[in-house]
Amino acid sequence: MSTGVYRIEDLARHSGSTVRTIRAYQDRGLLPKPERRGRANVYGGAHLTRLRQIADLLDRGYTLASIKELLEAWDAGRGLSGVLGLVAEVDGPWTDEAPDRLTRAELDARFGGQADDTAVAEAVALGVIEPVPDRPGEFLVPSPQELDVAVELHAAGVPLAAITGHLRELRGQVEQMAARFLDFTGEHVFARFLARTPTEADAAEAAGLVRRLRPLAQQTVDAELARAMRTLAARDLRTRLEAALGTAAGPGPAAEAAPGTEAAPGTGAGPGTGAAPGTEAGPLSARRPRGDRLVPLPGTAAHAVADLVGEENVAAFVTAATEREVLSRKMDRLATPPT
Repeated sequence: MSTGVYRIEDLARHSGSTVRTIRAYQDRGLLPKPERRGRANVYGGAHLTRLRQIADLLDRGYTLASIKELLEAWDAGRGLSGVLGLVAEVDGPWTDEAPDRLTRAELDARFGGQADDTAVAEAVALGVIEPVPDRPGEFLVPSPQELDVAVELHAAGVPLAAITGHLRELRGQVEQMAARFLDFTGEHVFARFLARTPTEADAAEAAGLVRRLRPLAQQTVDAELARAMRTLAARDLRTRLEAALGTAAGPGPAAEAAPGTEAAPGTGAGPGTGAAPGTEAGPLSARRPRGDRLVPLPGTAAHAVADLVGEENVAAFVTAATEREVLSRKMDRLATPPT
């Protein structure tokens, strides 16, 4: 049998398909009829190329109905190469990050040397790592940066189960953002190309737009995430400092001076100082601008601040934290539109 001439069984073997599938494609008009030679039906290189095109489009998620329309456009002379180029552009990498490989031993070592089969199974299910076929104990890492984040979080004390749970939740939110971005660009940019089977020129222009717009989604998310983290992190730190300094604590045992501590000279603690009856000043007192009123600082808060910044810096820290809180609240009021 000469090169490029196949019986249906040979065509199935070379294309990775089956005889039944080839006949089904013929019945649906996806594949040209074979050539009749004597008593045999024979297929040529065009049939093999067409089968590979169909398989490629199926892998990319196209239905047989849409594939048929594309192939009919190709057969009518409107061209398919531009459309396939657009498909390849969309299916191409959306990041410059290069994948990596590592062994199970290397993976365990990065997470403290503890073997955790449950965590590995979770990572595989999430696609953070992918088993390498025919290489037991070896994994492909599609995004080394994502794995690095998990390593750093685990080193900081976050349990692996919490990391994978957070990633699963985050992934759902990010997919919603991606879908919204695609809806937006589809409506305002690509609708004119995809309302019908695109011409070669249309497909080429659309592919160029994909290349230009591809980084915009990540740039937008990076900028907005940075803005949100800056705002929320500052707010979260304020809340935690208030709790640590005891500013929200009411009267009680925490307001008493720690054993073995004395009020600083000149703070006005003790009898005759003008302190409210029944109250005792803690180891430090913060002054309020109006009337030089002394505000007791609970001993537990003073110790917490001392552990954080050192005994000699407690007063300066409390003063700076108070001033920053006052300024922050003033800025919040200025930034809030009047109702």
